[in-house]
Amino acid sequence: MSRYVIRRLLIAVPVIFGISLVLFTILALAPGDPFEELATNPNVPPEVRLNLRAKFGLDDPLPVRYARWLGAMLHGDWGFSFVSRVDVDTLILQRLPTSLFVLGSAQILGLLVALPIGTYSALRPYSVFDQITTTLAFVGFSLPTFFTGLVFILVFSLWLDWLPFIYRADIGATGWRWWWEHARQAAMPVAVLGLFQGATLTRFVRSAVLDVVRLDYVNTARAKGLSEGVTVVKHVIRNALIPVVTLVALQIPGIFTGAVITEQIFRIPGIGSLLISSILANDTPVIMAITFVFSCLVVIFNLVADLLYGWLDPRIAYR
Repeated sequence: MSRYVIRRLLIAVPVIFGISLVLFTILALAPGDPFEELATNPNVPPEVRLNLRAKFGLDDPLPVRYARWLGAMLHGDWGFSFVSRVDVDTLILQRLPTSLFVLGSAQILGLLVALPIGTYSALRPYSVFDQITTTLAFVGFSLPTFFTGLVFILVFSLWLDWLPFIYRADIGATGWRWWWEHARQAAMPVAVLGLFQGATLTRFVRSAVLDVVRLDYVNTARAKGLSEGVTVVKHVIRNALIPVVTLVALQIPGIFTGAVITEQIFRIPGIGSLLISSILANDTPVIMAITFVFSCLVVIFNLVADLLYGWLDPRIAYR
């Protein structure tokens, strides 16, 4: 297994290198200038703008700029934000805990919804329960998150006045009150993202369990006298999770990018809102760092999915 992991990591290195080259080239050739506001400000002399461009190397050839950026990234220097006037890694680390809390809770909620509902629907196919959950699942992943987010705000914030619709990072409370306020303001964004993920996963779980529950070794387990619960948990769900693992592994990086809209709706000070504000301000170092991290997450979680295959199905060998 260790040789397999090392080989996959060696394959991932040129992949990440190619991704970084493509991302940097696209952003470097994109129109716009991070110092264009200085050019339109009559109080700022043109020499100031030219000196800033020279200081940050924006007038250097593209290969030179890429080599400088890649070398800095390998040494842990993610650049300097032109807008916030702080290091990019500091800026991201300020937003990361909020994003991890909201998005991690949403992913857990999606799994808690999808696994039992999808499994029970597959064990009782075409029943009333299955038809209702199938309909709700289709509705759940057909509606975009910005629509369900607005509906949640309208119902739970404006009509019922139960939950706040603006996420605040500076809650003036301590102890259990602090945890309670964070839970209240995270309830709606977590529900919006979690139910969307759960609706998508429910269909995959149901399909995977249906494929496995009809196989011969499941009938053999029942013929040996194993209880239905043991048969389902040990022989059905474990093998049915193999295709689901692929989807979850690919969804985890994708939920960061998909949460951009949700973070904008609920004003969550996370990575998604930072990316949007950086794009609007043409803050290239921040954009480059966030998109590069998202790309690395896709590669890493694909490796995690491959490793989980062998744990879920011993027939799969690491070669």
